[in-house]
Order: sequence, then C-alpha cells, then structure tokens
Amino acid sequence: MLQTIAVIGAGTMGNGIAHVVAQHGFRVHLTDTRPEALQQALQTISNNLDRQLSKQLIGTDDKTATLANITIFPSLEKSVANAQLVIEAATERTALKLDIFRQLDKAAPPDCILASNTSSISITHIASATTRPEKVIGMHFMNPVPVMRLVEIINGYATEAAVTSQIVDLSQQLGKVACVVNDYPGFIANRILMPMINEAVYSLFEGVAGVAEIDTIMQLGMAHPMGPLRLADLIGLDTCAAILKVMRDGLGKPQYTPCPLLTNMVEAGKLGVKTGEGFYDYSKGIKQPAVSARFL
Repeated sequence: MLQTIAVIGAGTMGNGIAHVVAQHGFRVHLTDTRPEALQQALQTISNNLDRQLSKQLIGTDDKTATLANITIFPSLEKSVANAQLVIEAATERTALKLDIFRQLDKAAPPDCILASNTSSISITHIASATTRPEKVIGMHFMNPVPVMRLVEIINGYATEAAVTSQIVDLSQQLGKVACVVNDYPGFIANRILMPMINEAVYSLFEGVAGVAEIDTIMQLGMAHPMGPLRLADLIGLDTCAAILKVMRDGLGKPQYTPCPLLTNMVEAGKLGVKTGEGFYDYSKGIKQPAVSARFL
C-alpha cells in the first residue's frame, strides 16, 4: 500500500507533483540538490493552494493539511529510505536520469517502485541503470500538474503488470486520467505534439506567417486552448528541442530534427516563460510576440 511517496526534483514539475500527491493525503518527501529550490517549491505550492482557495476549490483546512504532508530533504538517500514509490522529476537529460536511478536503486527499499516523469526518454533505458527493471515505470504528468488531468503511464520492456496496475490506481486516486502506452521515443503525447510545434516554428522561420497569426489560426481554427508557439514557450524551448532530438535519434527519422530557428533560440538562452522571452516577451507581465524578422 502506498503511503509515502518521494519526489526527486523541486522544479516546476516536481513541486506540481508534490502538491497534487500531498493534497490527496499521501506523505510526500521532496528533495532537490539545491536547498533554495526546496524553499521556492514550498512557496510555489502555498501560492497555488491560495489560488485554489480563492476559487473555492478547497478550504483552509485542506491547504494546512496539504502543506503538513510535505517534508523537504536535502539528501536523496534520506528522502527515499522508507518510500513505497519514488517519482523522479529532474531535468530532461538522459545522463542525469541514469545517475539518479542508480542512486535510487541503492537507496530505496527493494520493493519500492521507481517512476520517472520523463516526457520522452526510454523507460527501458532508464530501468537498465537499476537491478529492478520490473519495478521501473514512466509516470508522465502534464504541466501545470494541479490543473491538467492526464497522466501518461509508460511501460518499460520489463515493467510488471502489477506495477502498472498500481500506478494506474494511484493516478486515479489523484484525480487524474491514466493512459497506458508502450516505450517508444516520444511516447504518444510528445510524438504527436512536438512535430506540430516544430512545424509551427518552421512556418515562422520560412516567413509563412507571424507568431500571433500562427497561434491564432491554431486556436480558432483547430480549437486548441493555446497556439503551438505559446505552448512551446510554456514547455520550454530547450525541452522541446531535447525531445525532438530524442525522437530523431530513437526513430532514425530526420523530420524530427529541431528547426534551425528553435536551435538558435535555445543557444541564445531565449527559452520561453522561464527566461522571460521566447516566441513571446513576458518581461512586462504581458505576452507580446518577441520573434521578428531580425531573428530569421
């Protein structure tokens, strides 16, 4: 029975996962290599709970209980020592995730399930860093975690059916809709989404239309809640480029190569919302198209 769930990484995805898990009554052990990230995560969770309070989605007792369910740990080893499930939510870099899973395999109890929030990296490859590949699974939450209902569950080559069933049940307990997929580059969400984003960037790069026009056409014409360029900014342009490269290398298809404009923007540090500028400029609290002809 799952009671204590460790979350590795206190960034955007990690603090969102910790928020939702704690809000549904589980004990959460949150860890990060950066002490300041842990304090910032607690503040972010508190702020997001306040938003839920203002919308009357929760009561003050719910906020108090949620925060009480979260304990921060500066050490990975201590955070996972008595966990029944670990959810890794570190940066989307293969080498980093492999290193974390080697540590988890040594530090977590033998029957502990090890899940990754990866959006594209092979679960089978991640599991190869452990001695328990049957207990390794993908648990891909969507951003923002407290709002988005989908969890993409990814079976590695050796993942046990009982582990999959347990993670599907947990997702449902968290108020999420769980969709189980198999372990191929990009899974389903990003295998379909990222080529669309890349094509939107190519359309801008080739001068077919501007930022606002591309996004407006996809919003009003295709009923998307936000346009692909705005969504890329929200995800992070570096993350989009990294996922496309994983798909290109894993599937051996050159059409997944990131658009040169996307590559240039990443190299220039224009990564979207998290840096204040991507395809839009967020520096003044408003979203204005930022990519003009001078970038092309």
